[in-house]
Amino acid sequence: MSDLSTIPANTLCLWYDGTALDAARFYAETFPDSAVGEILRAPADYPSGKEGDVLTVRFTVLGIPCLGMNGGPGVPHSMAFSFQVATDDQAETDRLWRAIVDHGGEESACGWCKDRYGLSWQITPRALSEALMDPDRDAAKRAFEAMMGMVKIDIAAIEAARAGG
Repeated sequence: MSDLSTIPANTLCLWYDGTALDAARFYAETFPDSAVGEILRAPADYPSGKEGDVLTVRFTVLGIPCLGMNGGPGVPHSMAFSFQVATDDQAETDRLWRAIVDHGGEESACGWCKDRYGLSWQITPRALSEALMDPDRDAAKRAFEAMMGMVKIDIAAIEAARAGG
């Protein structure tokens, strides 16, 4: 029996169609400060599963407490919710991007991608955020316009645009 006092007061609940444990394991393998926690198996049959199936899994993604719920089909993830991951350099940006996209995910635009479970991610280099907040509004505009043409963020291209190149 788990100690219920360790359950966070606020947890993101993410709906999956039978893949909550797989997703939690993928996130734990991919992102730092991430782990799979308690797995609750269904005590009885339910509309989208059987007794003993994984019903929920507690996990953390980058330190954020989450609960993956195998609620069944018909409730897909949308871009209205995403994890925004701040990266420190191009190598980290590329590693996380490739981990998501190369394992059944798909690319979008402006640093967005979607994992194979349908969850959206923004892989956002800190250099991009800094460029967009540049007090020189022309530099910020150039960086923004460069970003708008990108799929995965290219830090060198953002910095060149910011500098006016």
